[in-house]
Amino acid sequence: MRNYRNIDMEKYPRIDHFRYFSGFAIPYGGVTADVDITDFMKTLREKELPFFLSFFYCVIRAANDVPELRQRITGEKRDKIVEYEYCDAGYTVALPDSTYCYCILGCDKPFDEFLPYAQEEQRKAVENPSIEDGDYRDEMFFISSVPWISYNDVFQPLPHPADSTPRIVWGKYREENGKYVIPVTILCNHALVDGIHIARFFEGI
Repeated sequence: MRNYRNIDMEKYPRIDHFRYFSGFAIPYGGVTADVDITDFMKTLREKELPFFLSFFYCVIRAANDVPELRQRITGEKRDKIVEYEYCDAGYTVALPDSTYCYCILGCDKPFDEFLPYAQEEQRKAVENPSIEDGDYRDEMFFISSVPWISYNDVFQPLPHPADSTPRIVWGKYREENGKYVIPVTILCNHALVDGIHIARFFEGI
C-alpha cells in the first residue's frame, strides 16, 4: 500500500465545494482535449519505442504531478480525504479474442527501467487474464485506450455510489496540419478536483 497523508478538513480550502459536490448523485466532471504529441512521435520513431507504454508513462507521471488527482474520499461517512504520495494505474490490455483484462503498473521509476518491467507485467496479465476487482486499490488511476477511434468525447461507466478515482482515456492519434494530436479524456470527482487541476494535468502531458 502506498503512503498517504490525511487532509486536515478544518484547514481544507475547498471544504464548501467538497461538501456541495459530495451530495450529488453523479459528482463527476470531465474534459476531453487534443494533445500535441508531435515531438513525442519524433522521439518514439528515433528510438524505436512502443507507443502505448511510452504514452502511458507520460500520462501517469503527469497525473501524479497534480496533488488533487492523488486525493481520495474516505471515512465511514465519506467525509474525509487522504492524499497518496504516488498512485499506480490499472489499465485495459487487449486479448486475442477481442476482450480485455486488467493490468496494474507503477511509473515511479526511470523510463528505461519502466519499459521492461511494464512489458513483463503485461505478459503476466495476458497469461492469467482477469477483470475482477480483487486488485483494486484506492491509490490508483483507471486507464483505458480506444486506439481505433480519434474521438471528440467519450462517456464512461460509473459506479454507484460514486467513487473518487480519476479515469483517463485516450484514442487514436491523427495527423493534422503537419502535427500529430491525440484525444485525451479525464474524468474526476468534482468534490476533489476542479477545472484548474485538470488543466494542470493537460499541461503536464
